[in-house]
Amino acid sequence: MDQRISFITLGVADVARARGFYEALGWQASAASTEGIVYFDLGTMALTLFGRGPQARNAGIDDDGARFSGVTLTYQVRRREEIYQLLGRVTAAGGTVLKNAEKVAWGGYAGWFCDPDGHPWEVAWSPKLGLDAQGHPRLA
Repeated sequence: MDQRISFITLGVADVARARGFYEALGWQASAASTEGIVYFDLGTMALTLFGRGPQARNAGIDDDGARFSGVTLTYQVRRREEIYQLLGRVTAAGGTVLKNAEKVAWGGYAGWFCDPDGHPWEVAWSPKLGLDAQGHPRLA
C-alpha cells in the first residue's frame, strides 16, 4: 500500500446544499461530479461530498452516531486485484475487514476496512477515475 490517500469523503445530509457551501467559499467542483456525488480536486487527492446514509451503508457501518463520524478515507488502486491483496493484509495488521471486495453500483469494485481505532477506509478501483503516474486521482 502506497503512503497516500486518494479521497476524503464527507458524508453529508444534503449533497446539493454542501456543494453550494463549498462553491460559495470559492471552491470549484470537478466536471466528474454528478447530482449524487461531488468531487473537489485538491491536487494530490480529492474531497468528495456524498450522502451520509448511503456512505455508511456502503461501508457496512450502522450510522448510530457512535461508530460513524461521517468521514471516510479512500485508497484507490490501479488494478482491481490490488483490492483483494490489501484486504487480505488488514486483519494481520490489526484492522477489521468490514466488507469484502465486490462490484459496486457506480461501476467499479470496492471493499472496506477499519483501522484498529475504527476509522473506515474504502479500497476502490474505478474504470472511470484512474490514477496518474504519481498516484493522484484523475477526475477529468
